[in-house]
Amino acid sequence: MKHISILGSTGSIGVQALEVCENLGLAVNALTANRNIKRLEEQVRRCFAVLGPERRPHWAVTAEEGLYHSLKTALADLDIQVKAGKEAVCEAAALPENDMVLDAVVGIAGLEPALSAIEAGKDLALANKESLVTGGKLVLSAAREKNVHVLPVDSEHSAIFQCIQGLSGPEEVEKILLTASGGPFYGKKREELELVTAEQALKHPNWSMGAKITIDSATLMNKGLELIEACHLFGKGPEEIEIVVQRESIIHSMVLCRDGAILAQMGAPDMRVPIQYALTWPKREPLKMPPLSFQSLGKLTFGEADEETFLCLRACKRAFDKGGLYPCVANGANEAAVAAFLRGEISFLKIGETVWSAVEALRPAGEGDSLSQILEADRMAREYAAERFAK
Repeated sequence: MKHISILGSTGSIGVQALEVCENLGLAVNALTANRNIKRLEEQVRRCFAVLGPERRPHWAVTAEEGLYHSLKTALADLDIQVKAGKEAVCEAAALPENDMVLDAVVGIAGLEPALSAIEAGKDLALANKESLVTGGKLVLSAAREKNVHVLPVDSEHSAIFQCIQGLSGPEEVEKILLTASGGPFYGKKREELELVTAEQALKHPNWSMGAKITIDSATLMNKGLELIEACHLFGKGPEEIEIVVQRESIIHSMVLCRDGAILAQMGAPDMRVPIQYALTWPKREPLKMPPLSFQSLGKLTFGEADEETFLCLRACKRAFDKGGLYPCVANGANEAAVAAFLRGEISFLKIGETVWSAVEALRPAGEGDSLSQILEADRMAREYAAERFAK
């Protein structure tokens, strides 16, 4: 029986990961959340109700120290340790009894727990793309040193990973075809996006996700982050990765082999598939869901990503080309801009403008070899973004 800790259990990925663990009969050691302690309490209570004593979580963690007493009080009748703070999240990632850690924390906040899991010798199921965007060099170097697996949970990277399982080596991959839905504003031009509201941007056509990743999908920042993540995971340069808009989100990504064959991983837009594959790799286990009906689907449509309208994607490519800590700068500026947009403080187009400007204007020191360098670059980017918003 595999033992799992789920970091970010109250988000979209975490909720589905718990369902997968329940169906597979896995043990859940720890659940962590940021501020949503009401849902965390509900999750813990469900685990105590439906999982046997050997499978129940024995840690419940909120990253917000000020919420410790509220969570402690809510779970006072259960035999479970309650912890709070960012360090406690890292401790949950490094529990000795963990076989694997699923990191579904949102944003750069997922980096330190990812490193903690790796340093403890635990395999990492990674749904937190920002860990590789901001600290790819550091994360993958640590994983090699500790001889642990970093398994992708993002649907696109899982698709690529699944496609290459039958190949003899990475040299057989000519190009990665990274798919994108295009988001809710596909085909729009900049002048049509000037008055976009958060409510409009949060209406993704195919996926049900958290607020931050949904806005990233609307700006195409998510695809820029995924491009950088793919470069790290699969040892490719941006010139070897082509972004293909696949509007229905049925083809999750593809690889072009050197003999001209194209391998694709397809399926309904359901995150339980890549979550379960990461948890059970290299095996595949049954998953109860309706099979994809091509007859009902009817057609698949494709297009190009518009980097002129959606500056975030262009900014991510520019950041990777500049190297070092520039991807971290792009990510930090974006996290600050998305938060400001959701608060109603800046316009939708201001997100991309801020990310592009930060990548061009800032000069982060270092190559991303240490956590301190990464955190400093992130701080610089957020401070720069805040100054732009204040003008």
